[in-house]
Formats: sequence, C-alpha cells, structure tokens
Amino acid sequence: MKKNRNTKQKELIYKEAERFQKFFNAEELHKEIIKKDKNLGIATVYRILKDMKNNNKLHSYICDRKIIYSKENKTHCHFICEKCHSINHILLDKIDFLKKNIDGDICHIQIDVSGICDKCRKI
Repeated sequence: MKKNRNTKQKELIYKEAERFQKFFNAEELHKEIIKKDKNLGIATVYRILKDMKNNNKLHSYICDRKIIYSKENKTHCHFICEKCHSINHILLDKIDFLKKNIDGDICHIQIDVSGICDKCRKI
C-alpha cells in the first residue's frame, strides 16, 4: 500500500512543479502541494526534487543561500551590491565568451557578480 501512496505523492509533486513558470524552491512547491494533500511532508518534496534533478527533469541553482529549481536550462546570474547587499538578477543572452574556454557542453550557468550599485555609488 505504501508504494501506491508514494506514487500518488510523486505524481502530485511532478504536476505542481510543472505549473511553475520560473524558478521555485521546495518550500514554495510544498505550499502549493499541501492545498491538495495536507499529509504530504516537506521531506518528501525535497527527496522527489532531488530525484527529479538527478534524472535531469529539473535544474538547480543557489540563490540567496537556498536551492532553487527550474524546468529549463536557464542562466541564473546575480549582481550583488557590497554596500547595501541588494541582489539583482541579470539575464545573460549570450554565453559565447564561456563556450570558447570550456571543453564540453554547458548545461546551465550560475554567476554572481559583486560591486557597488548605482544607488550606493551616489551616496
């Protein structure tokens, strides 16, 4: 019986993860899932997300010291101000500068760039 329960839980997690259009974390996914199954625990969500990542169904990134997930091979880049510690997402359209220096295929990239934002520079 436990196997069927896990299968239903896995299907629910897959279905709810599919609804996210952008990056999401386990807590956000769990919040949506418990609207449909109050008994599904966060540990189950983490375990199945890990399996999905290992099976290349999701990609993971680190954002503000949390693991976030995406269904697509997107870049995930930040500009972090060293004074006010604000974090702004950066969209990189081209990664040709990296491709020529790497022997292999790039799946996705994550880059953190540090500096002083315009707001802090004016102070």
